[in-house]
Amino acid sequence: MKIGLLFAGQGAQYPGMGKDLYEGSAAAKEVFDIAGEDIKEICFNGSAEALKQTQVTQPCVYIVTMAAYMALVKAAGSRLQPAGVAGFSLGEYSALTAAGVIDDIKKGLGIVSRRGELMMGAGTDENGDPKGGMAAALGKRQDILACVESARGNGILEGVNFNTPAQTVVAGDLCALARFKEKATENRIRVVPLSVSTAFHTPMMRPAADKLRQLLLMSELKKPALKVYCNVSGKELTGSAAEIMAKQAESPVLWQETIENMASDGIGAMIEIGPGTALSGMVRKIAPQMITYNVEDMESLKKTTQALAGMFGAEGGK
Repeated sequence: MKIGLLFAGQGAQYPGMGKDLYEGSAAAKEVFDIAGEDIKEICFNGSAEALKQTQVTQPCVYIVTMAAYMALVKAAGSRLQPAGVAGFSLGEYSALTAAGVIDDIKKGLGIVSRRGELMMGAGTDENGDPKGGMAAALGKRQDILACVESARGNGILEGVNFNTPAQTVVAGDLCALARFKEKATENRIRVVPLSVSTAFHTPMMRPAADKLRQLLLMSELKKPALKVYCNVSGKELTGSAAEIMAKQAESPVLWQETIENMASDGIGAMIEIGPGTALSGMVRKIAPQMITYNVEDMESLKKTTQALAGMFGAEGGK
């Protein structure tokens, strides 16, 4: 059976994430030691409020995710032979690291740390207050997007995360987002505000994307050693990773299309890597035939490596 790896993104964070892996896996501990004491402290002991600030969230989630990935690589050995990888928004940087495009975790940490700073700056006003927000809308995609078009006016408002057939995340400036909530409610679409610090994956992020492009172009990104399914198209990454990842910051995440394309390519099992299990839940709604596993702590690592051993045997993959 072909296996895909999925890497968690912003919003998956929670207080204490990664601590169990740090204490139980030498490979995970090495990643945290590369990151340094500040990131360990905020991951292990930081509050939920502190962790949701994007300049904090992004490096912390990246490190926890890479620690979980390295723990899995060490535990699974040759049984782990993924046919493709994908990451949700921020998680795409973890996917690129796993695929060798970012060839060093310390380099990846530097990129995502700067990305967080740039996106925070683009999404806040001169007082540091958020200029925008995000909300999950539950309903048919076409109905949600019709409400977006009706509510946008002269503001910024977009469908930004196409998560499942029944869930689309909408983001925009605060006034436009309020209009959307009213319009959606009138159309019996349930809207759930998200606890994020601004409106990601919208044109509001363009100043950040322009600066991020320059950073990525200088980062000596490599060609992928694994098939990477990218957010902006849902298809295999081709062309300049720097250009595509800069565009990603201001473009929608086509997650449903990503999972559908991985399934079409014969991937039958997914391993979600990093904090939480939100991506596994989305997979089950998009492609219910897929088997899902996850790695976020020592217990889930053990269960997943045992499953891999059962699938491929003790001596290696097929």
